[in-house]
Amino acid sequence: MKKIAVFTGLMAALFLVSCNSKKEEKEEVTKFTVTNPLRIDTCFTKQYVTQIKSIRNIEIRNQEKGYLQKIYVDEGQYVKAGQILFQIMPTQFQAELLKAQAEAKGAEIELQNTKILVDKKIVSKNEQALAMAKLEQARAEVSLAKLHLSFTEIRAPFSGTIDRIPLKLGSLVDEGALLTSLSDNSQMFAYFNVSEPEYLNYQTDVKDRGETKVGLLLANEQLFKYKGNVEVIESEFNSETGNISFRARFPNSDKLLKNGESGEIQMIVPQHNALVIPQKATYEIQDKKYVFVVDKNNVVKSREITITGEMPDLYVVKSGITENEKILLEGVQKVKEDDKIKYAFQKPSEVLNHLKLKAE
Repeated sequence: MKKIAVFTGLMAALFLVSCNSKKEEKEEVTKFTVTNPLRIDTCFTKQYVTQIKSIRNIEIRNQEKGYLQKIYVDEGQYVKAGQILFQIMPTQFQAELLKAQAEAKGAEIELQNTKILVDKKIVSKNEQALAMAKLEQARAEVSLAKLHLSFTEIRAPFSGTIDRIPLKLGSLVDEGALLTSLSDNSQMFAYFNVSEPEYLNYQTDVKDRGETKVGLLLANEQLFKYKGNVEVIESEFNSETGNISFRARFPNSDKLLKNGESGEIQMIVPQHNALVIPQKATYEIQDKKYVFVVDKNNVVKSREITITGEMPDLYVVKSGITENEKILLEGVQKVKEDDKIKYAFQKPSEVLNHLKLKAE
């Protein structure tokens, strides 16, 4: 009986130790880290959707009606300023030039004869003036015929790259028909829209310091290797959107960028009294960001927040929480709505130091 009592006591002790161990383990698992949002003066990189345009991009159109006789270039070809691109059949215009030149020659002979008659006082000086007027009119017709003939040769107004050529040889081309487009891609413009508050911050906090360089994130999520320079801001805001358009110029020596390409401008935006939180304190549902707020009863409540900027490991919060509220820092994926938790509080400044960022 004594052995049975000892064995029973031993088992009870082991059970008690096991329960205590599991209880401590449970307490360990359910003890979370919380912190507060922090207000700091800082700057962050903001992205803006951009439209990329060539510094020069024009449509090449013919000025005379006729048959497309020659195409001297191909799609995608680089051409130099003044290089001939297309030839409209010139036969009609050559004939018109010859006719005008003949009429001018006849007017010149008539004027010479009239001068002789005037010198002999056979005709009045008015006849000489009339002959001179006819000659000037004939010369003007020659100049006009030469101009029309020159329109049959379509040349590149500047150096650039040829776009698609929709017409083929022998096509009857109406006056003003589109022959192709020409793009000068040596440098590129990137247009993007900025809100009024960001515009004011830029003018007061960025421009005066000469920090006008911006980055360009391409459609393949790769950063363009050259920085651009903000050089133009439009003169007025769009009344419908409340935005104003910026233009940045990018070098394009590798000809990687093309007219009409898409991307995102990355611009450093100063932020005064910004409310920041660690990115790891958030979670996302259907492109919306949330945090868990811990109330006075230690119960977690899901809260949607609005993000206005992003830094390494940090978000700048526009709305949804305040600096006095506690948010769950660790274990966001381990809790659910209305869970009651135990937590250890970590100062937001310590969190920033841990993320190797320094409050300004």
